[in-house]
Amino acid sequence: MIDTQIWWGIIRAYGSDIFPLQIITVFMAAVITGLIIKRPGTLTDFFVKIYFTFCFAWIGIVFFLMHAQLFPGIQEKVQAGLFITLSVLFGLDIFRKKINFKWPVSRWHQMVSSFLLFAVFAYPLVGMAAGHFFPGMIIVGTHPCPTTAFALVLLAAALPGTNKLLYILLLIWAIPFPIFIQIPKFGVYEDTIMLICGLFALIILLKPCLKNKTGDL
Repeated sequence: MIDTQIWWGIIRAYGSDIFPLQIITVFMAAVITGLIIKRPGTLTDFFVKIYFTFCFAWIGIVFFLMHAQLFPGIQEKVQAGLFITLSVLFGLDIFRKKINFKWPVSRWHQMVSSFLLFAVFAYPLVGMAAGHFFPGMIIVGTHPCPTTAFALVLLAAALPGTNKLLYILLLIWAIPFPIFIQIPKFGVYEDTIMLICGLFALIILLKPCLKNKTGDL
């Protein structure tokens, strides 16, 4: 495992190299969130899938294969493969149309989703509280963890109209990664947001099964 200072040095170099893409991806994330809430439908689905196709491809190729190549071993190549796979799955769904993004119907789900989305956009603020300032800020659209969290909140709202493989691959990153690597090893305390989003998305995914088991008792 690399030194914490080297890890944050790579994050800062990446943030500096890609600026001002961070501003664009955050703005577009806000736009597609508004579209899902106010105007769900085929055109909104198209824009959301284009956004995630681009962002996950960018993260897989530019972040992991180009900037994270200083990390030792093959870990980053495996992680790059995961995010490129996510990009391909979102891209394929533009044509397959299995994922239908929408805002939750129930009031409690709306409130929790709103809170989690606010938290995703607040990633840089939490990072600054932990002493991580630009260009070391971790931002939705250009960094793997907040982008994963963002996708999971939107996919949880879209259930059952979603791609389960894509959903599970996102969960694989969202839940164990901050617990075992990001928070204890590198002090990425802002990734607590992704962990919470992942646990919420897992509960929403399992909710029908839990209901059925409860009904059988």
